[in-house]
Amino acid sequence: AAHLVRGDAAEQLACEYLVARGLRVLARNFRCTGGELDLVLADATGLVIVEVRCRADGAAVDGLASLGRDKCRRIIHATEFFLLAHPPLAGVPLRFDVVTVTGAPPAADVAWFRAVFTADDVAGPRGFRV
Repeated sequence: AAHLVRGDAAEQLACEYLVARGLRVLARNFRCTGGELDLVLADATGLVIVEVRCRADGAAVDGLASLGRDKCRRIIHATEFFLLAHPPLAGVPLRFDVVTVTGAPPAADVAWFRAVFTADDVAGPRGFRV
């Protein structure tokens, strides 16, 4: 499907954008039951979980606004699985960022939003286990 190809291109663009700014890629498209992480990177402060939001030019809802509470919960859920699979990272400070890619690569506009949400913002009654 065209949106998957566009999504892959947007993720690649976002990844290159962040790497050019000093982040290191630890994982791409980490999948688990009930969730997925687009990009897992590391910077000087710790672990950075990045959700890539791809939007066509002139879309009614921008990429950042399209990130709902349920999607944030799924990202946190997948982060728990990622940390369980990578025990040395479990105690590392964690940040949830969003990169929006608007328009078609390579002419797309890339924007990076740091610390868009925290586990506490969207935690259910169980909270963030890890």
